[in-house]
Amino acid sequence: MSVRSPRVLVVDDEADLRELLELTLLKMGLDVDSAATVAQARALLAGQSYQLVLTDMRLPDGLGLELVREVATAYKNTPIAVVTAYGSADNAVVALKAGAFDYIAKPVALDQLRLLVRSALRLNQAAPGAPRGAVGADASTDSASRLKGHSGVIAALRTQIARLARSMAPIAIHGESGSGKELAAREIHALSSRADQPFIAVNCGAIPEALMEAEFFGYRKGAFTGAFDDRDGFFQAANGGTLMLDEVADLPLAMQVKLLRAIQERRVRKIGATAEEPVDVRLISATHKNLARCVEQGTFRQDLFYRLNVIELAVPPLRERLDDLPALADAILERLAAAGHKAALAPGVLAALGGYRFPGNVRELENILERALAFANDGVIEVADLALKAAAAGEGAATPSAVPSAAAVAALPSNLPDYLIGIERDIILRALAQTQYNRTQAAQLLGISFRQLRYQMQKLNIQEPEA
Repeated sequence: MSVRSPRVLVVDDEADLRELLELTLLKMGLDVDSAATVAQARALLAGQSYQLVLTDMRLPDGLGLELVREVATAYKNTPIAVVTAYGSADNAVVALKAGAFDYIAKPVALDQLRLLVRSALRLNQAAPGAPRGAVGADASTDSASRLKGHSGVIAALRTQIARLARSMAPIAIHGESGSGKELAAREIHALSSRADQPFIAVNCGAIPEALMEAEFFGYRKGAFTGAFDDRDGFFQAANGGTLMLDEVADLPLAMQVKLLRAIQERRVRKIGATAEEPVDVRLISATHKNLARCVEQGTFRQDLFYRLNVIELAVPPLRERLDDLPALADAILERLAAAGHKAALAPGVLAALGGYRFPGNVRELENILERALAFANDGVIEVADLALKAAAAGEGAATPSAVPSAAAVAALPSNLPDYLIGIERDIILRALAQTQYNRTQAAQLLGISFRQLRYQMQKLNIQEPEA
């Protein structure tokens, strides 16, 4: 039985361009239908199933944008891409927001067209045996999701991610530090047609400004002192996959200009090279800052903001999804157990965590549990081991009074130095007991150096027991 070739619908009123697109697609082994008007395209869509629709933005009887909205609504399993006039970046952004899978600018570069078509076909082939467009449809409830929890806000986030994964549109992820922005980006990549391609995450605030161009675009051998070999940059490393720009607001203005050109042209030039090379990356940016405010303050370019902020995705803070604490705690403890540190929560621990505000979000929860495990007896974490900061406790927590009560005064130690020495001695002994007096591991658990631990043991007269 012969296998049907994927079929593409080309909609363009320019006969020469339509013929060029048809020939290119036919050489790729695809079946092609063509239409010159919106009405003809509608008639073909009603009677035929397509793996991709490619439409011009301006047609004799309407706009390609109308077709984008119709296909995105009535033919959800069919990706549609648009052909825009050179320099019409605004039209491309509007089309992506309306539901377009991707766009390509005139004059059409055939290598970019082929990349676009391959991406669309991977989207349809990513789930063998499933209906087109089913990629990621069930991922919002998949227990293997990186985003743990069962609260309404996290379920809505997973559903939104499954929908966004089908598009090539740039996504801007907003959220507080530690809320899981990179996890959301990795989830988008894992549910997309690019899942088997590279995912490259870049912390824009951690790269020295003098090295940024070389790190992003690569360089040729001999381009500068120390360039002993050719080297690819982040764009080349992510080619075919996803490039995440974390803390994108920290990019200096000079680099923002170069990044904007790379995004618009989908080509990069290595330092020392004479020619540009095409790159096919899906861009995801993330920041805990308000990018719109950065634009107003002049620290972030408005044109780059519009290119990156095509679709917004908000990751909720942990205090808005406290119902997920049991699932998150279980996942963290499983990870610790895989590293050889088995742990369990004593009764009352989850209730205590539920009264905390978590200014550092999920990352802070991880740190709290890891630190508590270092102090726990036999791997059972008690409420006292959490050492939660009272200042960040939940709204229902008791507010300290300006005048201490008689009970509070009675509870104060009579000798603060001796009291603190006793606490320090107890904590060090518990860390040593947990590691069978392996001082190197105990120092790591306590977050201090081996030399510091040895000094403290000598000062507190802590002796290692004889075998």
